[in-house]
Amino acid sequence: MTFPPDHPTHPNQAKGMKVVLQERGLWHDHLIGKCKKKCAEESTDCCARCILQLQPDFVEQKSCIQEIIEAAGHICIMLLKYHCKINFIEYFWGAVKQWLCEHSNYNFATLQENMPKALDSVSVELIWKWEHRSWHFIDAYAENLDSKDALKKVKQFSSRKYKSHRRVPEQLAQVMDV
Repeated sequence: MTFPPDHPTHPNQAKGMKVVLQERGLWHDHLIGKCKKKCAEESTDCCARCILQLQPDFVEQKSCIQEIIEAAGHICIMLLKYHCKINFIEYFWGAVKQWLCEHSNYNFATLQENMPKALDSVSVELIWKWEHRSWHFIDAYAENLDSKDALKKVKQFSSRKYKSHRRVPEQLAQVMDV
């Protein structure tokens, strides 16, 4: 929400939570912008954020990405650029950052030295697995599943279920023997 273009002091600037709540007659002096701790689910007036997120126009507001997809009428490949679960480069960068953290002395020179090693530490096979995982997410979202159900569907493809913690499956044992 922004101030109207003809506003004398704040044209086209975003309104803060306080201004929006004051306009709606919902502001109370005891409110703060956000709670210091996580708000309880049933909370309705602990902070300005809780009050705003319960307002009908805020509840009905779709995310920008959802509006783009619905306008396109299908799952947009452009979405790959924005959603971390379906952009496998995010998995790659996460692995690189983890390697760098594990091999860091928090010195910039060491970071420069370790960056090529960190990039090489991720195998092509692992990148392929992440790509397949991303496509499983895309397929799940194409079925109009929400994020929780999409994750369950993706786990069907990526999680192995073993019947015994004492016995290694034969296929896995053969791979480990190589």
